[in-house]
Amino acid sequence: MGKLTAKQIENLTTPGTYEDGDGLRLLIKANGKKYWVLRFQLSGKRREMGLGTYPAIGLKEARQNSSDKRRLLRDGIDPLQARDEVRAAQVAAEQQRKNKSITFQDVSVDYIEAHRAGWKNVKHAQQWTNTLATYAAPVIGDLTTSQITTEHLLEILKPIWASKAETASRVRNRIELVLDAAKARGLRDGENPARWRGHLDKLLPPSSKAKRTQNHPALPYSQLSRFIQALNSIEGQSACALKMTILTACRTSEVLAADWSEIDLKAKLWSIPAARMKAGKVHTVPLSDAVIALLKGLPQIQGSSHLFPGARKGRPISNMAMLMTLRRMDHKELEDGGKGWRDSDDRIITAHGFRSTFRDWAAERTNYAREVCEMSLAHVVANGAEAAYWRSDLLDKRRALMADWAEFVTLNGNGLAVPE
Repeated sequence: MGKLTAKQIENLTTPGTYEDGDGLRLLIKANGKKYWVLRFQLSGKRREMGLGTYPAIGLKEARQNSSDKRRLLRDGIDPLQARDEVRAAQVAAEQQRKNKSITFQDVSVDYIEAHRAGWKNVKHAQQWTNTLATYAAPVIGDLTTSQITTEHLLEILKPIWASKAETASRVRNRIELVLDAAKARGLRDGENPARWRGHLDKLLPPSSKAKRTQNHPALPYSQLSRFIQALNSIEGQSACALKMTILTACRTSEVLAADWSEIDLKAKLWSIPAARMKAGKVHTVPLSDAVIALLKGLPQIQGSSHLFPGARKGRPISNMAMLMTLRRMDHKELEDGGKGWRDSDDRIITAHGFRSTFRDWAAERTNYAREVCEMSLAHVVANGAEAAYWRSDLLDKRRALMADWAEFVTLNGNGLAVPE
C-alpha cells in the first residue's frame, strides 16, 4: 500500500517532496504546482523520471505508471530510454502521416519560392510554374513525391520529347530538381526517376536527335531596307524600342528595362548591369550617332527613370510591346499584297531575331574578327584557360562595328526616323 491518499494529496500545499513508496513521490514546487516523479536506480546510478502533473495524473494512475516502469527495470530496460523511443516513434509516425499529404505540387511551389530571389530573370519563376502546371501536374501533381516512378516520367515526357524537345528537356530537369529537394527534406528515398544520365537516357533518345534547333525567326539583312522604311511609318514607344533593339543588337529584355542612369550620352556608352545580363557580367554598349539621336528624341517622363516607361508606375513597357508592333507590321504588309515580315520558314520575325540579322550581316558583309562580333552580342568568347587571359572588351573595335551597322541600317532605310 502507498503512503499517500487522494484526499491528502488534494490538500497538500507546502512545497516539498512527499513519498508514496517504491520510488514514487509527489513534488510540490514553490509556485504550488504538483508533479509525479519516479526515483530509481539503474546500473548503479540513481535517476529520476517525470510521470506527469497532478491533477491531470491522479494517484491511482501515477501508481500504475510507476508499476509499469518498475516492471521494465526488472527486465533490464531503461524506462527513460523506452519513453524516448516511444516518443520518437510517435513523431516519426506523425511526420510520415504529414508526408503522405505533401504532394509534388506542394514541393514544387516551395521550391520555386525558395529559389525565386536567386533567379535574375523575373520571368523564370513564372516559366517554372507554367511548365510544371502544363506538363507535370496532370500526371503527378497530386501524388506524393515518394509515389512518383519512372513510368510517370515517361508518361509526361514521351508525348512531347520529339515535338517539343526543348520544353521536354526543361520539364524533365525541373522535375528532377523538385524531387531532389523532396529527398533533401526527407520526403522520398532512393533513385531520382527524373535523372537523365544512367537512367532516362536509356529509355529516351538524346534530345539532340529528337529536335532541330528552333532559332528565333529573323529577318534576312537583305530585306532590312524595306523593313526600316515600314518601321519609320510607325510612332510610339514600342517602335522606338524596336529601333534601339535593332541598332544596338541587344536582347529585348535589356532594351525594355533600360534606365536613364545607365546611359552616358557624352561618352556614347550604355552600361547594362550584370543583374540584367544573361552572362551575369556588366555589358558596355557603344552607342552610334543614330542611337544617340534616338535617345535624345525620347521624352523623359517625370517619376520614371526607364527609357520606355509603361502604363504601370515604375515599370517599363511590356515585353509583348515590340512583338505586337511586329505583328501589326506583318498584318499591314500582307494587306498591301506583300509576303509579310517572315523568315524562310514563314514564321513572323521577332525582335530578338534582329541579333541574328546583325550577326549574319557582320559575318558576310564585314571583315571584323569573330571576337568583336560575338562581344557586340554579349556572347562569351572564351572558356577555361583562354578566358583567364582575356582582359579586353574590344570597345573601340566594337564601337566601329556598331557605327558601320547603324550606317547600314539607316542608309538602307533612307534614314531612321527618331521621335521629335
